[in-house]
Amino acid sequence: MSETSKPRILIADDNEANVELIEAYLGALDVDTEIAVDGQDTLDKVASFNPDLILLDIMMPKLSGFEVCERLKGNPETAGIMILMVTALNELGDIERAVEAGTNDFLSKPVNKIELNIRIRNMLEVRNEKDENERLRKYIEKMEGR
Repeated sequence: MSETSKPRILIADDNEANVELIEAYLGALDVDTEIAVDGQDTLDKVASFNPDLILLDIMMPKLSGFEVCERLKGNPETAGIMILMVTALNELGDIERAVEAGTNDFLSKPVNKIELNIRIRNMLEVRNEKDENERLRKYIEKMEGR
């Protein structure tokens, strides 16, 4: 991403009402968005849209968010894309599986607008860090308010 272009966010969710709500919440941010309606569409849109961040639902047709995340994080060309899993699933096992799949963060539905926007801003600020450990350290510091 160049310094002058807007950050690109891919919203991957098969529920139209969820997509509309997230798009409304993102209205306060200066970003470009694209929508994906299932897991395979998400992978296709990553290739064409080249997002900086993906807001990824877990329960989607064709490929789950877990599968999408694993594929993206397992590919050196897409491993650096920040992924925020946004899902109604909130059991400890779901969170563990999301972390194992490689997600950068996890947010449960119903989504709070302020929390979503803060997490997105923080993730976009640290996305260009080449060193994953440094990126995670900076993200944790931002979440802790340092």
